[in-house]
Amino acid sequence: MDMKKNPFSLHVNVDDFIPATDAEKEYMVQMRPSTTFFKDGMKRLVKNHIAFASLIIIILITLASIVIPFFWPYKYDAMLGIRPGKPVDKSYNNLAPFEYGKTELKKIENGEKVFPHVFGTDSSGRDYFIRVVYGTRISLAVGFFASIIVLIIGMTVGSIAGYCGGKVDLIIMRIVDIIYSLPDMLMVILLATVMKQVLGPAIDGTVLAKLGSNIISLFLVFALLYWVSMSRLIRGQILSLREQEYVLAARATGAKGSWIIRKHLLPNCISVVIISTALQIPSAIFTESYLSFLGLGVNAPMPSLGSLASDALNGVSTYPYRLVIPAIAISLIVLSLNLFGDGLRDAFDPKLKR
Repeated sequence: MDMKKNPFSLHVNVDDFIPATDAEKEYMVQMRPSTTFFKDGMKRLVKNHIAFASLIIIILITLASIVIPFFWPYKYDAMLGIRPGKPVDKSYNNLAPFEYGKTELKKIENGEKVFPHVFGTDSSGRDYFIRVVYGTRISLAVGFFASIIVLIIGMTVGSIAGYCGGKVDLIIMRIVDIIYSLPDMLMVILLATVMKQVLGPAIDGTVLAKLGSNIISLFLVFALLYWVSMSRLIRGQILSLREQEYVLAARATGAKGSWIIRKHLLPNCISVVIISTALQIPSAIFTESYLSFLGLGVNAPMPSLGSLASDALNGVSTYPYRLVIPAIAISLIVLSLNLFGDGLRDAFDPKLKR
């Protein structure tokens, strides 16, 4: 009897019990390849063309600021018009892009090759291109390390407040509220000025003297003022996560609070931590730039993008490109980091709809 013609028959169709072939199994069972949270987020980040292009720009700028000084023939602090035993040659001061001083012109006439000053020189006869490169390096380094300081302090304080709760959370959050109520700009300027006076004599003759009192005071300003946003964010995440079943199970087995925070709570906040840190770096760079613009940033002759823009104000009508170049560099770095931070948020925040 044909079973297909009589579907209501009680006879068993032997063909239904034939083992499936490998091709049939692959067709019927279509499993998604195994992945991790990081890999999944990186795939979404690569698909975001604006964020990925911003990441490439940041990498190129960072590599250029590190590599170029190794082969560039001029030093950031070398005044080209000063030679031992000879009068100062002022023809090197305020050179326009691709111009040469008198001594360099004579060398060119004699057939010698002279490396050009791509961005010209400043009022002291220093090559402006290498100063912009060093300024970019300083600004990026300050932004990165300041963000690490903010991350460590904010993550530690926020984790303790969120996990402990009660009076501990109340005291910490009131301290955060007090710091939030302070005017940021005024406090940054006051702290940077006071610490500059206090740290200057204290670090003389030490390893930190080469780094400079202004940079150290800048890091201390970030450590004192800029961790509050990060701590509030981490606290809010941990307040919601500490009620999960796996935290209760860890407590039931006798795990310590510090272990639960390290092994369970913070790893589940990693997307928020990555995003906040990426968005904190441009804020730190901008803060360093305007402090250097006000004269409270890096110590001379070491340049930063903010100090270069400040020095360019003296001759802005005659040499406007000296102000435009560091301003463009700051804008490009901050814009790229902000766009990359937005891309990270879109890629690693599981609550956003795809």
